[in-house]
Amino acid sequence: MTTAVAQNETTPIAVGTPAPDFTLKDQDNKDFKLSDYLGKKPIVLFFYPLDWSPTCTKENSCFTQDLSRFSKLAEVAAVSIDSVWSHKAWKEQMALKHRLLSDMHRKTTKDYGLFHAGGNVSQRATVIINKEGKIAWVKVEADITKERDYNEVEAQLKKLS
Repeated sequence: MTTAVAQNETTPIAVGTPAPDFTLKDQDNKDFKLSDYLGKKPIVLFFYPLDWSPTCTKENSCFTQDLSRFSKLAEVAAVSIDSVWSHKAWKEQMALKHRLLSDMHRKTTKDYGLFHAGGNVSQRATVIINKEGKIAWVKVEADITKERDYNEVEAQLKKLS
């Protein structure tokens, strides 16, 4: 897989750009390597600021309830700067069904241009990667305290089917 040149850490990665490969640990301390999923179906990465925060808690709860809407169309994972241990506790407490990826060093967040320097967290953003490994769609929420529009994400995924 071709790796894109690192983006400015606060400028979202451009559509059509090869998706930077990464390996992040999930809540069970298992590796999630992006390139392992390429060629099968699109990949959706839901970047969010923090476990346990009010908007992120509500959003991830809603997302897990609607997981089947997305998992039939794409491989899905949520990414934040929280630790594996925080993810594990939060997932158990919230009964979340989706995979939570830990980007504690913020490298993936910065490579995708989604770093929120003021909060030292990721922006609330959605990145869709097509089967070929290119960025198909990126949406950064203008207000980090507002939930993303899942209907919009689903509509974008259906365009790739």
